[in-house]
Amino acid sequence: MKTVIQRVTSASVTINNKIVSEIKNGLLILVGIENEDSQEDIDWLTKKIVNLRIFNDDNEVMNKSLIDTNGDAIVVSQFTLHASTKKGNRPSYIKAAKPEIAIPIYQKFIATLEQHLNKKVGTGVFGADMKVSLVNDGPVTILIDSKLRE
Repeated sequence: MKTVIQRVTSASVTINNKIVSEIKNGLLILVGIENEDSQEDIDWLTKKIVNLRIFNDDNEVMNKSLIDTNGDAIVVSQFTLHASTKKGNRPSYIKAAKPEIAIPIYQKFIATLEQHLNKKVGTGVFGADMKVSLVNDGPVTILIDSKLRE
């Protein structure tokens, strides 16, 4: 499972000109799912994400987590995170899980994140044509791959 985590002062997801999710301070989390992803990947990633100390403390030092700041989150499924550009100029998405595998994992990821945060998180709609808007704060953007665990 690959994620792109962006610290934001605001973010929203719009589908068919209708805002379906919107937050102020928090994280926009893009999630790419592959066939081998499991509950272990979900548990490790969600715990890592909510505890990342990437929010400023009173001294303007990144020392607080999403939990510490009571921040919000939006989770958006994005299969293109598994793009392979090894050959040619047209990316291959062969590693990205098909919807019948990815949707249940995506839903478990959201549910597990909500348990850690003890609140609902915003989402996109799996497979929809979404317009994602954000104001990246910092900017702070972090890539995390559950298979690499770095």
